[in-house]
Amino acid sequence: MCPDTYQFLQISFCASQAIYLREILTEMPKKIKPTGKQKQIFIIHAIVFAIVTTITWVIYDDGVEGWAYPWPAWTTAAWGLALIGHWCAVYLSYEDPGHEDYKRQEVNG
Repeated sequence: MCPDTYQFLQISFCASQAIYLREILTEMPKKIKPTGKQKQIFIIHAIVFAIVTTITWVIYDDGVEGWAYPWPAWTTAAWGLALIGHWCAVYLSYEDPGHEDYKRQEVNG
């Protein structure tokens, strides 16, 4: 192949890939921006988590002489995972194009 043919093929391949990529990107679901209410509820959840976790660890620490089973670790870990899930639901949500069809089918039976 002569260099001109190679360059032409390379340019046309890149152009076709760019068009294909553009089509894929337009079909991808869009990220949903959280509303002020969603952010407010998450912040309240985080504050309550911090307060209750602190209180449980203080209660645990007050009554312990020597080594004792760290029972607040279970509630801290479980609630912490729930808080991470809440954060993901608020800040990492994407639109679901099939959700409208699902709701329509749910109403119509």
